[in-house]
Amino acid sequence: MTVTGPVRPDQLGVVLPHEHVFIDLVREYRGSGLLNDEDLACQELRALRSAGGRTLVDLTLDEIGRDPAALRRVSRATGISIVMGCGHYRDPYLDRDWFDRTPVDAIADELVTEITEGVGGTGIRAGIIGEIGADRRYISAAEERSFRAAARAHVRTGVTISTHAARWPVGTAQLQLLAEEGVDPRRVIVGHTDSVPIPGYHLALVRQGCYVSFDSIGTGSPHDTRRAVDHVLALVRAGFGGQILLSQDVCLRDHLRAHGGCGYGFLLTDFLPRLTAAGLDREQVRSFVTDNPRAALAGTD
Repeated sequence: MTVTGPVRPDQLGVVLPHEHVFIDLVREYRGSGLLNDEDLACQELRALRSAGGRTLVDLTLDEIGRDPAALRRVSRATGISIVMGCGHYRDPYLDRDWFDRTPVDAIADELVTEITEGVGGTGIRAGIIGEIGADRRYISAAEERSFRAAARAHVRTGVTISTHAARWPVGTAQLQLLAEEGVDPRRVIVGHTDSVPIPGYHLALVRQGCYVSFDSIGTGSPHDTRRAVDHVLALVRAGFGGQILLSQDVCLRDHLRAHGGCGYGFLLTDFLPRLTAAGLDREQVRSFVTDNPRAALAGTD
């Protein structure tokens, strides 16, 4: 499901599974944490389309500035299909008082409505649950309630769950919590895996069946980009190439091409060639941005 309506999985083309078109992270990134320029967003996404991109998964949630109507306008203007997320982000953005007072099933009901009917009367439907996350190395009480609600909404709708699991190996606990609620790990994307420099952690995740998202490609340092190549190679050599997702997590003004950043196209124009130069087959490299995200979103092999 995209912001302009349903799309057949075989029409998704090249997919970026973890991005942000509009977002408000000002509480953490004062000078650069606001993306709210619609004309500039169109400019940046047209560059992505020129680079070969066709679909972008926007994981901005209400706590950080989700704007369904703007996403639909930008999608129509650029020809980029946008899959919109739903759910609740992570601490410190969560309204803890609201979570204390709101039952898990009531939260799940809201997510199901956004998936099946649309957000806030717009008729624009979410196509993925996420990114829902844990801010630290543990899952807080409010975050746990968010995860349980997301899991119950997934069980009712079949929509994939995408998580935020940055810096610490908290993705393991996230998978365990989701499994308690009946979620098949094969329908989960653990995000920001490349920000956790523990190869054994990456292997532990994929052995459970989930997808791992290496999604700070180009938006981190050159060292981070080189390390991402190594992470991909390690999982391919271990036999888990079919569970690798690649993205950039554009979420700051400094990430945009107009402000000197990599933009949304760096993954396609610069990073994928690095993988082939490192010895991977071109067809397999392309599958990281076509077959794998299509399967992750649609729940197909």
